[in-house]
Amino acid sequence: MKARFLDPRNDPNKAARTGCFNRECATTVILGRKYVNMADIISNALHNRSLSDADRAASAGEPIWDIIELLFFAYRDFVSDPDDVLRNFGFGRAHHRVLHFVNRHPGMKVADLLNVLKITKQSLGRVLKELVDQGYVVQKEGESDRRQRLLYVTPKGKALAMKLAGMQTTRIARALAELGPSAHDAARRFLTAMIDADDRDSVLRIIAQGDRARRQRP
Repeated sequence: MKARFLDPRNDPNKAARTGCFNRECATTVILGRKYVNMADIISNALHNRSLSDADRAASAGEPIWDIIELLFFAYRDFVSDPDDVLRNFGFGRAHHRVLHFVNRHPGMKVADLLNVLKITKQSLGRVLKELVDQGYVVQKEGESDRRQRLLYVTPKGKALAMKLAGMQTTRIARALAELGPSAHDAARRFLTAMIDADDRDSVLRIIAQGDRARRQRP
């Protein structure tokens, strides 16, 4: 069906009939005998265009390249600031992860840390030994079970962990500020949804436990 475009400013009878004398409602489309406001057509077109790349990619079986690569580059830059600091100590990202979780969970069991990091006991043992030998972490026996090894950061371990967390917080805060007041909640929900469904509750519990431990410390 062929559409005709009329400008009511050039048609006094049409303008009077529709009450349209301004620029916003100037253009009307006639489809057969039905008048359709151009603003409605544009609105519908924008709505259709609002379908995300993810929706289109999923329907076409195409990888969601933009999110995949944005996650890659975001993580690259997220860890770059701590990497520069850790390099001065001869440490790497494995040391950072251990420091982070031991600082957040004083008295954490080695077995629990292994479960969080999903690394081998041998890999953790090497990293822990370096952190202990250089005075950033201490291991203590459990009070009720002396076979347990409980982990704590030393004062200089805590200082380093907090410095690294502060650098990453600065980057996160800057990004959230650009996105508006609801950005923190949206980011939290997105990242939570990225975690395997059967592991989400345990991850959220670990975060909540760390928050409680932080509030209880002097």
